[in-house]
Amino acid sequence: MPLHTRTTPAERRRALREQLSSGRLLRMPGAMNPLSARLIQDLGFEAVYLSGAVLAADLGLPDIGLTTSVEIAARAQQTTRVTDLPVLIDADTGFGEPMNVARTVQLMEDAGLAGLHLEDQVAPKRCGHLDGKSVVAKEDMVRRLRAAVDARRDPGFLLMARTDARAVEGLDAAIDRAKAYVDAGADAIFPEALADEAEYEAFRAAVDVPLLANLTEFGRTPPLGTAALENLGYNIALYPVTLLRIAMGAVEDALRTIATEGTQQSLLPRMQTRSRLYELLGYEEYAAFDSAVFDFTLPPGT
Repeated sequence: MPLHTRTTPAERRRALREQLSSGRLLRMPGAMNPLSARLIQDLGFEAVYLSGAVLAADLGLPDIGLTTSVEIAARAQQTTRVTDLPVLIDADTGFGEPMNVARTVQLMEDAGLAGLHLEDQVAPKRCGHLDGKSVVAKEDMVRRLRAAVDARRDPGFLLMARTDARAVEGLDAAIDRAKAYVDAGADAIFPEALADEAEYEAFRAAVDVPLLANLTEFGRTPPLGTAALENLGYNIALYPVTLLRIAMGAVEDALRTIATEGTQQSLLPRMQTRSRLYELLGYEEYAAFDSAVFDFTLPPGT
């Protein structure tokens, strides 16, 4: 039924944790809007991601911490309404000090998400694959995580810690931070901008919680395939901005075509058809629901 999901947030959180403990790799594309989240589910992926960079870009903003926790939570709720897959969200640095982090956790819980990740960059943050990043002291990030753990009401809600220290302090320091973050209560670790398979191996050997591999394009991380990541013992293959980049490339090409040719006719073979869109939106299910609601005759006088 497209009017709502069939599962509760608690069920989706439980499903995510079961998947993370299964030994199988979760493929987690980043949705660029609620409709693309439904398509991710329709095509058989295991989970959905909401990237802070994508959410900012969708608002025409750079990924430097300009969005607010309330804006992000609202977008998250729109997404969790339309998919039964667990949804993990990028909560940046938590949108402020530890008290703000605590509020952020509860906002994301209320939005129906399965989990979030917090990072150890300073504010304003920047893309994890760019130069010039700075990270807060390890103790400051530990305080962020402890605030998140204290604020969490559903123990099934996944708290993931992202460390950007590899590019700033080196691999050993990043691993040391990851261990401290697990001790502070992080359920999983997101090591950002690892340089090669050897670094993936080192992280896996050192940290005994689920690990996420960020496979963003045009970054520092090699484009490892799912088989390689499974062999390395990773739990999540993340494709955070892929759909946005593909879609915006297609949009730009379409606009240039219309400007040049004066018609969109040559673009038709590349378009999603009306029938496929209606299938994805569940028009038939809505019609069936509507006819069932009115499939009766009221007695006289009522």
